[in-house]
Amino acid sequence: MHTVWKGAISFGLVHVPVKMFSATEDKDISMRYIHKTCITPLSYVRKCQTCEKEVEWEEISKGYEFEPGRFILFEKDELEEISGEANKEIKILDFVNLTDIDPVYFQKTYYLGPGDTGAGAYMLLLDSMRQTGKIGIAKVSIRSKSSLAAIRVIDNCLAMETIFYPDEIRPISQVPNLPEKVTVNEREMEMAKMLINQLSTPFEPEKYKDEYRARLLDAIEHKVAGEEIQSAPEVQKTSVIDLMAALQASLNATKPSDGKITLGADASVTEATVAEKKPAAKPRARKAKEPVT
Repeated sequence: MHTVWKGAISFGLVHVPVKMFSATEDKDISMRYIHKTCITPLSYVRKCQTCEKEVEWEEISKGYEFEPGRFILFEKDELEEISGEANKEIKILDFVNLTDIDPVYFQKTYYLGPGDTGAGAYMLLLDSMRQTGKIGIAKVSIRSKSSLAAIRVIDNCLAMETIFYPDEIRPISQVPNLPEKVTVNEREMEMAKMLINQLSTPFEPEKYKDEYRARLLDAIEHKVAGEEIQSAPEVQKTSVIDLMAALQASLNATKPSDGKITLGADASVTEATVAEKKPAAKPRARKAKEPVT
């Protein structure tokens, strides 16, 4: 697994070094947007509407629009300082019962493995939480975002669930057309409860399958087998800097002894141009009055 974060869990004066790993993975089948006319994949371009050019990552900041068209900018180190991410700490504030937290609060699950040191402290926290049946409510900052989190035990591993803050949960009162108090027929109620009891079973996650993904994979295999395949046109790639150096060296090797040929800074060629380039012919003898270019 790839380590996504390193730090420590703290509760009281105890620090437990940990490494964080994503506990889940996205198994959606990736699809690309294609230009149907020429079957070329579309690319995402970060383009500035004012400068009318593509913008590199090092030229990008984050900004908050406090008035229409007016922004205040923040650099990455400023946001990290504000979020407290630099301290790399998962600080447990309280211990509660897992049943006290409604599932609507949960976001994403991470596994927490022991750090390079402190395996004893890791097992101490894990076993004490297991024996008390409690989970920890903590604060953590990941990727410049502060979040609440629940620290709990899964099998023989500590896990962290990021959870929403209360003001991020929309009130149920905003849901339209919720029924008012309705009288339910007693016989219908009994039958409904009987049906629920008949369908009740221990939770076995392995028996639930992503049927859409299976059907889509099957459709992909059938299309490939039937050769319903459309190829994108080959795009000629360029490597301006390296090719500029190669062309300059080639031109200098064939330049007249009394002059130097230099390519302009904005010149560019394709790799195909270089591949097709024939050996340069020897310079022709100039006439006496011919101007040198």
